[in-house]
Amino acid sequence: MAEELEKSMPKEESLMDKIAEKIHDHDSSSSSDSEHEKPESPSALKAKIYRLFGREKPVHKVLGGGLPADVFLWRDKKLSASVLGVATAIWVLFELVEYHFLSLVCHILIFALGALFLLSNAHAFMNKTPPKIPEIHIKEEHFLMIVSALRNELNQAFVILRSIALGRDLKKFLMVVVGLWIISVVGNWFNFLTLLYICFVVLHTVPMLYEKHEDKVDPVAEKTLKELKKHYMVFDEKVLSKLPIASLKAKLG
Repeated sequence: MAEELEKSMPKEESLMDKIAEKIHDHDSSSSSDSEHEKPESPSALKAKIYRLFGREKPVHKVLGGGLPADVFLWRDKKLSASVLGVATAIWVLFELVEYHFLSLVCHILIFALGALFLLSNAHAFMNKTPPKIPEIHIKEEHFLMIVSALRNELNQAFVILRSIALGRDLKKFLMVVVGLWIISVVGNWFNFLTLLYICFVVLHTVPMLYEKHEDKVDPVAEKTLKELKKHYMVFDEKVLSKLPIASLKAKLG
């Protein structure tokens, strides 16, 4: 009897082991399935968040990348501060001190040429090698690239202006008129140099602040744009659709 019990025990143990292995396999498969069914990562969800003006790239790439974007986003604080300081000094000289641009250029050239002339003669008098003054050449490729980019922008602007002048897009026409009116109002407040300086300071501050607080700014911008679209739809329905241009366009379409 004891022998029969000893023989049956290993069989029962092996049966229990098989059941435990099956349960373990089932748990592991269910856990793997649950891993596949996990929600999307925070980075994937963050990518679906609304971004200002529908941008999909980081602010650094939107600004063109490279050194200009580094300066505007204060990646190199010393360089950005130096550029802003030079711009401020130029604005103070021309606007507050009322220094003239042509006079400034002539005085800088006089000082630079005089210093180099005296330095070269001093080295020759002391029988030393004259200072190495680098030769400056503007490469044709770089110049043509700048001119080509400017030409493309001007052509695109002329195409937009032509389409507006032909009365094909009432929305663009109103946007351009409002934009020009705002520029004319701002132009009455400041002269051209001060306006350029203000734009330069804005470029040096707004992108950097936006990059730091974009997660807070974008939801507010989204709500604001939705409200503006609602108001524009109401304005379009009550005013623009009743204009002769809009009705003529609808008939032609």
